[in-house]
Amino acid sequence: MIEDLKNIELVKKVGGRFKLTALIQKRLMELMQGGRPLLENTEGMSQLQIVVEEIKLDKIAIDYENSDIDKPGSV
Repeated sequence: MIEDLKNIELVKKVGGRFKLTALIQKRLMELMQGGRPLLENTEGMSQLQIVVEEIKLDKIAIDYENSDIDKPGSV
């Protein structure tokens, strides 16, 4: 699981390690506050594993249009 966080493709998908960390943190908070996972089967998965898998499967992403975060490649 930790290896997934080191995966450069995952980092590039959101535009950098800071943005990846911010997305993970925001989604973890949603799950801890009662949000439902966007995956079919989460049995035996930690909340962190769920979030990373959601990112890998393009279930969640940064909403660049409605945030103050620069989209990758737009600087």
